[in-house]
Amino acid sequence: MGGISDRNPVQNKRSLVLITVDCLRADHCGWNGYPRRSTPFLDSLASESFAVPSAIVAGAPTYYSLPAILASRMPMALGRDVIGLAPGETTLATVLQASGYATAAFSAANPYISSRFGYEQGFDVFHDFLELDPSSTQNADSSETRFDASVRGKLNQSIASMAAALGLGRLYNELYFQYCMKIAPAVESVDALRRYPSADILLDHALSWLASLRERPFFLWLHFMDPHSPYYPPNQAFRELTGRDIDAGRACYLNEYWNRADPPLAGLRATRDEVLELYDAGILWVDRQIGRLVQGLRQTSRWDDCVLAVTADHGEEFLEYGGRYHAPVALREEIVRVPLLIRVPRERAVKFPASAVSHLHLAPTLLETIGQTTPASFHGRSFFANLRQGTSWDEPAIIECAYGCTNPFRAESRNAPRLLGVRDARFKLVIRLEAGAKEEIYDLETDPAETRSDTTVEFETRKRLLELAYEHMEKVVSGRDSDRNSELWLRARLRDLRYQCDNLRREELRLE
Repeated sequence: MGGISDRNPVQNKRSLVLITVDCLRADHCGWNGYPRRSTPFLDSLASESFAVPSAIVAGAPTYYSLPAILASRMPMALGRDVIGLAPGETTLATVLQASGYATAAFSAANPYISSRFGYEQGFDVFHDFLELDPSSTQNADSSETRFDASVRGKLNQSIASMAAALGLGRLYNELYFQYCMKIAPAVESVDALRRYPSADILLDHALSWLASLRERPFFLWLHFMDPHSPYYPPNQAFRELTGRDIDAGRACYLNEYWNRADPPLAGLRATRDEVLELYDAGILWVDRQIGRLVQGLRQTSRWDDCVLAVTADHGEEFLEYGGRYHAPVALREEIVRVPLLIRVPRERAVKFPASAVSHLHLAPTLLETIGQTTPASFHGRSFFANLRQGTSWDEPAIIECAYGCTNPFRAESRNAPRLLGVRDARFKLVIRLEAGAKEEIYDLETDPAETRSDTTVEFETRKRLLELAYEHMEKVVSGRDSDRNSELWLRARLRDLRYQCDNLRREELRLE
């Protein structure tokens, strides 16, 4: 392992940086063939890193993805009611903190990555940039628009209902939307519209923290939100990407139109390219800040003993199948396939096959790269040997979430039927586990765009994928009642009750 095993003093251990980028699609990264220069720094880093072409999330959106990344655990292994990490659950952070590492996390105000969901565990410094309780913030994955939620009053709703009764609903909605956009206050800068702190703010905090460590090994986790909707990238990144400045009013219009509940499909298609420019500029801004981070590590001589992993919690849809954003209603490649770069000091990059590798195995792999032992509670196993040798990974990736759960604060949303996927190097099975549901099977070699469920796939392939789905569900059922899982579930439910009580107390004080 390049001499790691004989490094006993704490100060000589390798450090680890884990970067997760919200909504970053694998096919919007240059090293995966994307023609637009959205990731120039990471493209240069890819030449000295292990690049996994088919990294697959364990679930989507964020609240179904992160448990696998940080705790090597399937998102619904502790039941539907446990969103995030359970109190006392073993994670990358708790393992490394116990090993003497300095640990810090900086997350760009995603309400599902907060202490409310257990993500502060194991971190000496945890800054989520959330000033309010996450349950009172706007849902980060909501499709409800500002236009629909706050502008439309009771009178307008009555008129809209009459228009719909006359078959003029779409026309009226379009006219009303355009009217609202015309009377909206002028917007001078996209900075005033941005919902999340941009990547440079997180980097400033991270670099300041790193400067305080001296020679102590560290684990740093950064979660960037710049590619997440609403898409309001810094003008500097947009200009570098497109050669022109952002028109803030136009950017506002595009986001409001893209976020409408009932837009004409033709209108969405007409704005898609401009929306993609905003999205890609957000990716570029993250790329530039990762470059700043690496530069800072080099200047302080920490880079030579630092493992860096860059991935995403899930991807994003842009009308490929008529959808937008990343709602858990289909497990398309645009959502479940994400980038994964792992840079290990003094390791020669080897081309890795297009095997489907689940995020479930990421934490054990990262622990091995820094000479740490994988805890027994982790469900995944390291694929570092496969990376070094360039050999395929033969274990298919399992993906799971609650169908249509876009707001996990609602119990009825969490309790929706399970949406299950099984993805190997060539085929993908998708099935909604409810009465009468039929499985879909896609041959990603002959139909990479997933335009049709292939009923001609040979019997043995269908049988193998269904057996893998059955084996996964058997593990879920058998593991649900284990003493350890029951304890974690109970702790998580008690934590949730405490938050609910705290929210009630705050509401009572506000009413007084």
